[in-house]
This record gives sequence, structure tokens and C-alpha cells, in this order.
Amino acid sequence: MADLVIVGDCNPDVMVLTGDITPAFGQQEQLVPAISLVVGGSAAITAVAAARLGARVELVAAIGDDAAGQFMLAELRRAGVGTGHVIVRGDLPTGMSVALSRGGDRAILTAPGGIATLTTDDIPAGLLAGARHVHLSSYFLMEERLAPGLPAVFAAARAAGAVTSLDTNWDPSGRWGGARLREVLAQTELLLPNEAEALRIAGAATLDEAVATLTAGGASVAVKRGGDGAILVAGGVRYQATLPATQVVDTTGAGDCFNAGLITALLAGRGPADALALACAAGAGSTSAVGGTAGCPDLPAALALARDVTVRPFEPTGP
Repeated sequence: MADLVIVGDCNPDVMVLTGDITPAFGQQEQLVPAISLVVGGSAAITAVAAARLGARVELVAAIGDDAAGQFMLAELRRAGVGTGHVIVRGDLPTGMSVALSRGGDRAILTAPGGIATLTTDDIPAGLLAGARHVHLSSYFLMEERLAPGLPAVFAAARAAGAVTSLDTNWDPSGRWGGARLREVLAQTELLLPNEAEALRIAGAATLDEAVATLTAGGASVAVKRGGDGAILVAGGVRYQATLPATQVVDTTGAGDCFNAGLITALLAGRGPADALALACAAGAGSTSAVGGTAGCPDLPAALALARDVTVRPFEPTGP
């Protein structure tokens, strides 16, 4: 049985390293440093990173019956991720993203394909019953069909003893949730946005306001801040992590590897400060190579990197 069940998107990323080049229309051909096909999708990247850190992982996702889908299945299996619950839709293409990367920044174009067809009927109850942690990535890509049944799925997972977590990722529609998302958040024990996402989900002007809003119901929240580190609010205590200076090759998947580091650390029984340090180490390590998974470290490497992460507790943020 899997310790960690991850639900969400599974698609290849076409990584284009653009350097200082801005793509130009008008049939102009431009040369770029490199183009590569790599594991993509927030859920799939988190699954690979968690498996590399030692977790037993099962992925639930929807792909098409095509070359892109076969590529993803092969790469996931090679990484040790369970794929028995990845659904193949014979009538749809596998989702795919093109990421134009300048190292510290990216522009992403995504064709959802089968990603958006996932529903809670595709998540076996028996799989959740045996899990210690259930995580959902890329909520907004699947909201229309997945969200209606998701609160009940999360509630059932919690009743069976699992911790639930959510990384909504960016909302392409710009709506940033509503009643359906609030119902899901009510059953979410750990929320994992980046800073820009946290502000929009909370409808807040500052990060402190966002954190106060998102933790008001008792959930823990980890906010990823790129090179500025991360914060974690858990048990009413706020922890702030700062990172040593590192050379960034590509930030694709750094937040997903952060998620994997935090979740696997908590599964191993580490305290909040140590878990945050390991999460930051996993995220920072992933930026050393192109794509979401090539640079994500194994557990010994992540622990070594974590020693250079500074984590400071702050005063309680509320009663």
C-alpha cells in the first residue's frame, strides 16, 4: 500500500531554454540553448520527487492513449511511482505543456487534454483507506469535474487517518475559487501555495493577511517564496526559512519538489522546523537542472542541503 497518494495532473513538459531571447512571430526562426522533453504536471513531479525521497507513492491521474502518455508512464515507473491508478482515456490526448524558461522565470502554455477529465469516481476508496497522506495538485486545472466530490473524498481520507493537502497551483481562469474551493479547503489540513497564489486565494493585500485568512480554520499553510525561502504556519506557530545563495538553472517544478520534501518529512515524523528545512532543500536542489525532476535530490542529498537552510520560529499567529 502507498504511504502517499497523489491526485492530479500528469503530462510531459517541453522545456525550452530561451536565454535572453523573446519569441517573435512573423515566421522568424530563432536559436535557443536547448529543448528537452521531461516529466511534467505538478502532481507527477511531486510524485517522482517524493519517491526519490523514499516515500511509497501512488499517482491518480488521467492521460491519453498516445506517445505522450506512454512517455509519462515509463518515466513514472522508472522513478518508482505506482501507476496502477493512472487512467488512460482512449478518446483524448495526454495533456502537454510548453515551458519557456529563463532560469528564474518561466512562461507556460498548457493544453489540458485528459487532465481536466479526472473525477472523484477515478479515485478508489480502497486506495485512500490505506494511505497516510493524500495530496492533490493543480486543483484549478480539474475544478469543473473534480471539485464537486472532492470534499467528501478528503473527509473520507481524514476519517481513515490520512492527512490531506492541497496545492491549487495557478488559476488560468483568474477566478481563484469560490464556494467550491472553500468546501475543499474546509477538509484540507495542509495548504501549499506560492506567495502569489496565497494572496489571490485569500483575497489579501499582504502575505501576513493571506496567512491569517488561510489558517483561520485551523489548517497548516506553507507558502513558497522562491529565492526568499518559505514560511510554514503549523499548530499556531509561524516558521520562516531562508536559503543560502544558489545558482539557479531552471525553477520548473521547484514548488512541487518543495511539496514532496515537506510531505515526506512529515510522514517520517519530523517536526515543523525540520520538515520546512527539508522541503526548502528539495525545492532548491531541483533548480540545479532543467525540468521538474532531473535535479530533485534523494534523501541523503536533501538532508545535506537542509543543513544550510535557516529556520526561525516566530511568535504564535493567533490564539
